[in-house]
Amino acid sequence: MIILDSNQEILDELRKICEAVTPKPPPPPVKPKGALAEFLDFIGTAGVIGLAVGFIMGTYIGKIVSALVQDIIMPIPGALIPGGDWRKAVFTLPIGSGMNFAVGDFVGVIVDFLIVAVVVFFIAKYAGKAMEKSEEGLKEGVKEGGKKE
Repeated sequence: MIILDSNQEILDELRKICEAVTPKPPPPPVKPKGALAEFLDFIGTAGVIGLAVGFIMGTYIGKIVSALVQDIIMPIPGALIPGGDWRKAVFTLPIGSGMNFAVGDFVGVIVDFLIVAVVVFFIAKYAGKAMEKSEEGLKEGVKEGGKKE
């Protein structure tokens, strides 16, 4: 057993123990050398590929929804409008030489937006549920010590 004579020696020993017990921060990641290596690191860590895939998928989902609205949903109100071409429906106010409002195109854009919003809502809803399930599975695996039977 070690007997310490002064308070300073006790404090020094406590500092040594504290330094020994305190976890050290991880070393900084090694930076890639060269433009190609930096570019590949950027692609891998910034999630650029996932962003690009999401952008491309979003573009084509938008086209699908627009086709759904134009070809399947809007022919129904088009049958009720005289002339049938609902996107060219115009509301005219007899002021001066006449004020024309292209309400058909505006209504079509609103319907497109609402359908896209509903589709995105359901995608986000089910993706959120999937993320929760995967997080629960990870937590259970950690609680079990990573052992699977």
